[in-house]
Amino acid sequence: MTLAELFHLLRKHLGFVAALSVGAAVAVAAVSFFMPNKYTASTTMYVLSRTDNSTSANSMYSDLNASQMLTNDVATILKSKRVEQDVAQKLGLEDLDDYDVDVENSTTTRVVTLSVTGTDPARTAEVANAFVTDVSEVAQQVMNVQSVNAIDQATTPTDPSGPNRKLYTAVGFLGGLFVAVVIVVAADALNTKVRNSQDAEELLGLPVVGHYPAVGR
Repeated sequence: MTLAELFHLLRKHLGFVAALSVGAAVAVAAVSFFMPNKYTASTTMYVLSRTDNSTSANSMYSDLNASQMLTNDVATILKSKRVEQDVAQKLGLEDLDDYDVDVENSTTTRVVTLSVTGTDPARTAEVANAFVTDVSEVAQQVMNVQSVNAIDQATTPTDPSGPNRKLYTAVGFLGGLFVAVVIVVAADALNTKVRNSQDAEELLGLPVVGHYPAVGR
């Protein structure tokens, strides 16, 4: 099937294609409308090693490299089960399954960014700040870290970060369009009736030499 034939086929079934595409978009939009809003609270922290008091240039350079490695370790600890369980226990929660935790850190700085996403904006900010406090305690116990200090504490978000209902609706429309195209093409391929002279030529491999005119009664 050529592209021109596909467009002709879709144009022939334009009503069905449009109805299925719009229907899928409306269905997805309706489902996303009832999805709870999610809020993201972010905090940044600075990793301070125990040797930061040195004034020598070489010592400061070597310490910076060591601290950057420690920063990677702190980012890993933030994702550990121990810290997650400690935070949940301190906040009186059974677990943090209802929260999405994302950690970002740069290889050239000692700054770690933590983002927590949940349905309760105030509680989400509390969880993010609790992570900073707990990871500082754990890092001091298991690593050569003096402290992990919060640069910007997480504040209660006022605007939701998700769900992206417009994106979901667009994806639903495209999904409905794809399904409609598949159905139309499959139905046309399964229809083996000879509908015109062109179909007869393709089926028999012989040219059409004449047509009977349409005659009324």
